[in-house]
Order: sequence, then structure tokens, then C-alpha cells
Amino acid sequence: MDDRIIEAEAPPSNPPTTREECRQRLAQLQNDITAIRTEIAAADMDRQAGRRRMDARWYHRARTALRHRQREVAEVAALMARLPGRKDALKDLLIEVVRADYDETGWHRVMDEAHRRLDARGAAI
Repeated sequence: MDDRIIEAEAPPSNPPTTREECRQRLAQLQNDITAIRTEIAAADMDRQAGRRRMDARWYHRARTALRHRQREVAEVAALMARLPGRKDALKDLLIEVVRADYDETGWHRVMDEAHRRLDARGAAI
């Protein structure tokens, strides 16, 4: 029973700020979850082979560590869904490029037309 694997690791105080950081954290968490599950299974096999009881305190710590990491996976995945992706960045850059071609009045006309089209499409979205 390897206590290093199950030691509860506090979530980072600074959450990921980019999709790439989220992907890296999710990969690490999935590795931790797999390691904890493997350790629990190995401990159970040892228990069965020796016809003895599993250390209840260790098992509780392992299950708690597993739950903490699963909760963090859900939190990081939710954060990742809220972060702007490549498509959003492209849209922002397109607006920046096209905006330079219009004066204030022309830009308002473009935005009004875009809003009108969005409202017309709203029932379909």
C-alpha cells in the first residue's frame, strides 16, 4: 500500500487559465485516479490472497483521495468549457481586422445588421 499515491493533494491555488493548462491538469488527474484505483485493486488482491482484512483507514484515505480527484476533474472540465477556445480567438481577431475598415457610423450599421441576423436566427439556435 503506497501512501504517496493516496496522499490528498490540495487543488492548485491558482487554477488553470488556458485550455492547454486545463488539458495538462486533467491528464495528471486521470493518471492519479488510475494509480489510486490500481492501488486499491492490488490491496484487495493481497487481502484475498492472504485471507486477511484490508486496512480500513488506508482504504478510507484512498477512496477519499479518489473522490477529491474526481471532483477536481469535474471542476477543471467546467472551467475549460468556459474558457475561450481557438474559434473565439479567431472571431476576435476577425473583428479587429475588419473593424479597421469602417468608421464609427459604418461599424454601427454592420453591428446592427449582425444583431438583426442573430435575432432572426435566434429561434433556430
